Amino acid sequence: MALDNFIFAQCILYFLAFVFGFIAVVPLSENTEDFQGKCLLFTRGMWQNENITVSKQRFIVDEWGPPSNCSFITFVGIASLILSAVQAWRLLFFLCKGHDDSIFNAFLNLLISSLVVFAVFLSSTIVSVGFNLWCDAITEGGTMPSSCEDLQDTDLELGLDNSAFYDQFAIAQVKQHKSPRWSV
Repeated sequence: MALDNFIFAQCILYFLAFVFGFIAVVPLSENTEDFQGKCLLFTRGMWQNENITVSKQRFIVDEWGPPSNCSFITFVGIASLILSAVQAWRLLFFLCKGHDDSIFNAFLNLLISSLVVFAVFLSSTIVSVGFNLWCDAITEGGTMPSSCEDLQDTDLELGLDNSAFYDQFAIAQVKQHKSPRWSV
């Protein structure tokens, strides 16, 4: 009976991993579409006046972030979605049929799950650090009167749809609080 509870708990955790993976992958995919394949993670740029007589500024991108960063985090998200769905279904099947894993299968599952946890940790680090660098660039290290969240409502005149970048990455990071560093 204790083994059934353990398998059921694993099944619930894999289902939750699927749900959270889905919550992260959707906004990342939307951001890739909004930015026409350009990766805003680790992007560098600065604000410049359009001309000397007008005080209107526009954001100039010096260098877009490597597309491999956004591709990697999307790949890891989709791979974890698939793995968690397969594992949840497999464990639910074992639970209903009363089967048990062999020692080799248990070891293989541990190895694969450990690899996915490492990849998700690496991916989440890339998202957090890369997005912080983007926010530092568009707020000029916090010296702008607007926060990173407020600047998503500003047309950065990049020829892209930047109207939801902050929300998309806040959801992907499951970030529920405002960072005091970028608050007004």
